[in-house]
Amino acid sequence: MRDYLRLLKFVRPYTSTFILAIVCMGFSAIFDGVTLTMMVPLADKVLTNKSIIIPSKLPLFLSRFIDTINNLSPATLLNYMVIGMGALFLLKGLFGFLQGYLMSDIGQRVIKDIRAKLYAKLQSLSLDYFTQKRGGELISRITNDVRLVENAVSYGATDLIYQTMQVAVFTLLTFFIYFKMALAAFVLLPLISFPIIAVGRVLRKLSKKSQEKMADINSLLYETIIGTRIVKAFNMEDYEIARFNHINRDYYKLSMKSIKRMLALGPSTEFLGAIAGIVVFFWGGKEVIAGRISFGVFGLFLGSLLSLIRPFKKLSQVNSLNEQAIAASERIYEVLDTKPTVQEKSGAAELTGFRESIVFDKVWFSYGSQDILKDINLTVKKGEIVAIVGPSGVGKTTLVDLIPRFYDPKRGGMLIDGTDIKEFTFKSLRQQIAIVTQETILFNDTIRANIAYGKADAKQEQIVAAARGAHAHDFIIKAPLGYETIIGDRGTKLSGGERQRIAIARALLKNPPILILDEATSQLDTESEHVVQEALEVLMQGRTVFIIAHRLSTVRNAHRIVVFDKGMIVEEGSHEELLRHNGLYKRLYQVQN
Repeated sequence: MRDYLRLLKFVRPYTSTFILAIVCMGFSAIFDGVTLTMMVPLADKVLTNKSIIIPSKLPLFLSRFIDTINNLSPATLLNYMVIGMGALFLLKGLFGFLQGYLMSDIGQRVIKDIRAKLYAKLQSLSLDYFTQKRGGELISRITNDVRLVENAVSYGATDLIYQTMQVAVFTLLTFFIYFKMALAAFVLLPLISFPIIAVGRVLRKLSKKSQEKMADINSLLYETIIGTRIVKAFNMEDYEIARFNHINRDYYKLSMKSIKRMLALGPSTEFLGAIAGIVVFFWGGKEVIAGRISFGVFGLFLGSLLSLIRPFKKLSQVNSLNEQAIAASERIYEVLDTKPTVQEKSGAAELTGFRESIVFDKVWFSYGSQDILKDINLTVKKGEIVAIVGPSGVGKTTLVDLIPRFYDPKRGGMLIDGTDIKEFTFKSLRQQIAIVTQETILFNDTIRANIAYGKADAKQEQIVAAARGAHAHDFIIKAPLGYETIIGDRGTKLSGGERQRIAIARALLKNPPILILDEATSQLDTESEHVVQEALEVLMQGRTVFIIAHRLSTVRNAHRIVVFDKGMIVEEGSHEELLRHNGLYKRLYQVQN
């Protein structure tokens, strides 16, 4: 129940609409009961012209009302009933529509809110969270899991309230008509709850497994669609199809286990309800024969009792929906409850500019128990170009990721102009930094939008100027729609060199004082590298630059080269100075030349 109430917290902003929907459900349920009572005068007076006999003691006003009906002629009563039934069904239909529409509206608003909260939460989480989670799994949280919650709110909550109201209405009718017979019937009806509870427990476990398997499907789709070139290049289509079919088959089996149990609930609850109905039918039939209850009143009693079967059947399905939704909500709250490992300090100041230096002060960093950076002490002055080199996996990218606070050091501090960067807001800190990486991240949008990403108010002449500085203008104007050309998912309609120049133009337009180049030319051919290198030289002018490179020929002109090995700085100096030493840099340089 606690998990379900937590799920319903999403409905809280729409409490007034929810209450209005419940009122409409109440009227709709009442009209269900009232329309059923119309069978009493129809059977006892209109069709057989006999008196209505109710064995229970009635309130005075109701007793007089029945006496009035008994004194009417069948023809007169039929005329009244035609008008009354028309009005009742009209009102019943109106309130049924309103409650359905209002609950559907709440359901759609809730899933809109959940998706928005999930996406906003993902944007707020630190970079390490995404290194531990699969992209397809996170997509599954926002799509598949939210859909299950929608089912619980739109349909589950509707049926839970509406069917419970119907149970209440028809239960009151049966007790009102014949208390003893109703009491006997309701001794049997609680048996219906046992299969509902038992199956519900199993369904929650199965649903959680199904959602995890759907996350596996989404992850596989995400990886193979992005990596389709590699799949085809290595003739792995059949392998990936077999892998997908295996996961898809597992999901099918789990789904069918859930479906089998959900479908079994209906007949089992219906059968138990029918047993109660048979007992009542036998007892009531004898009462009608003895003249202690009229046929129409007994028909109403039996109809009310049988009308309880459908709500109980629906409630069993609601329980199944809710168990699935609770399992989904656990996965949703797992994301929403996650705390970013890198958090902005309350009352953080604005970093208005960069004036003097960036300092790594005794910095240690680790992933779990593995130390990646060990006691790093490094000062980079404004306007200095510093190259960071070394073998793969020694912590070069991790080092520069500390500058925009993608991660925080485990020990030590990062200072800009003498102030710990934790004292600044994320936005103002990252506004001072531009990053160009080996894996160029572009979006399926226009060239103009990709260059102006992060600076949507940029004017066209500023965008063009940035493109010219990045040596991108010439190929852009040759595109079908120039700057308004859509470049495709991840920029697939552009070559590697063109994508990289768009990324450089984006950094130029941002015009930050600090620049990070992480293997910015490593994936390019010689011709493209030459053009991109020229664009990078334009970008680096007047900025403080951190260059990560494996090709040592690209960092010869750096003011200082910092050599990393096993998470530590082992050498520092200019290209010429380091070559004079018989150290790691010289060995790496000799291997490449």
